[in-house]
Amino acid sequence: MYVATVLVILMTIPGLALFYGGLVRTKNMLSVLMQVLVTFSLLAVLWSIYGYSVAFTGGNPFFGGLSKAFLSGITPDSLAATFSKGVAIPEIMFVVFQMTFAAITPCLIIGAFAERMKFSAVLLFMVIWFTFSYAPMAHMVWYWMGPDAYTGAEVVDAMNAKAGYIWQMGALDFAGGTVVHINAAVAGLVGAYMIGKRVGYGKESMAPHSLTLTMVGASLLWVGWFGFNAGSALEANGFAALAFINTFIATAAAVLGWCVGEALHKGKASMLGAASGAVAGLVAITPAAGNVGIGGALVIGAVSGFAGLWGVSGLKKMLGADDSLDVFGVHGVCGILGALLTGVFNSPNLGGPSAVGDWVTVGMIAPDAYSIASQVWVQAKAVLITVVWSGVVSVIAYKVVDMVIGLRVTEEEEREGLDITTHGETAYNK
Repeated sequence: MYVATVLVILMTIPGLALFYGGLVRTKNMLSVLMQVLVTFSLLAVLWSIYGYSVAFTGGNPFFGGLSKAFLSGITPDSLAATFSKGVAIPEIMFVVFQMTFAAITPCLIIGAFAERMKFSAVLLFMVIWFTFSYAPMAHMVWYWMGPDAYTGAEVVDAMNAKAGYIWQMGALDFAGGTVVHINAAVAGLVGAYMIGKRVGYGKESMAPHSLTLTMVGASLLWVGWFGFNAGSALEANGFAALAFINTFIATAAAVLGWCVGEALHKGKASMLGAASGAVAGLVAITPAAGNVGIGGALVIGAVSGFAGLWGVSGLKKMLGADDSLDVFGVHGVCGILGALLTGVFNSPNLGGPSAVGDWVTVGMIAPDAYSIASQVWVQAKAVLITVVWSGVVSVIAYKVVDMVIGLRVTEEEEREGLDITTHGETAYNK
């Protein structure tokens, strides 16, 4: 868990920062690095103050309480449940592992409004969105009483009733398809609409200034994602190993899928496409990582390569929003795809481990008792709840920020670049 946590930090700084930074124009490189670094730091602090408590303490199906605000009562001796009876990890370790998830998720949104949003507006939006979208979604999807609470059949209903709303539904999200990717992607798309298109969008060249840095960033994301997915098993066991290999092969298959799709569509495969394919595969396998077999992971990865390509080309044109770095096209489309296909390939008839059926005995559902249609429907409902919840919170949050300090820099500042106008620095010496 220590290693996994450090790997998730690596995903964000420097991974995501360089991936996004390379995709913007030279005059905005430093602003993206700054937004990622400071947002990551801000959210780590908020997680310690109240985020962990809201997400991972009892309350109601939608929100936890504040009993562990400022990490109150959590000591080196405190333990947190895993997914195995009689196995626990230090709660501090669980807190900091989940802190990395809470800190990276808002950073994903930055790509949608890159190159035009006020720095102060970015930070205020992140506070509001984290409080009312990320923390509640984490509670709804991941909060439960732990396997040791299921001491007998007579307590099952009572223990289930204390869990988060989406957990109670039986939705599967191993490492954050809903909580992280769809949640952030919807917020990004809403922002792209509400903030408006960049000055000169569609008329001036807005090509990435450094695909080299984007490649470095994508590579660091892939490496760090093993902590993201395998670490979500919370134990060094077979499910962690399954999540590890699935993360590897699904991503590789997505790279190939995107390259093939691009070659068929444009006549040649690009470096940007290959890097984007890697991220698409990583996103799609996230909810499925420990929930599907190796064959399922290959299919999910390959399909996500084509789906992501469509998301940043066909769908983007249909939506008409200036989602600068294709947050919704990749994280939204592939997050939804992965969430739905988890319900398909979780089936033991398709090589999946099947959902846990009985926490009293920790027995798996028999192959003939697993219904793909039923599980996909549960997955679809979880996706819809995430889209609506994040969408509503995001609209309100952007509106509040706009009323308080304004969302967007002036046209003059935007043309000069946010590096100089916002931070008084440049990424490169001329």
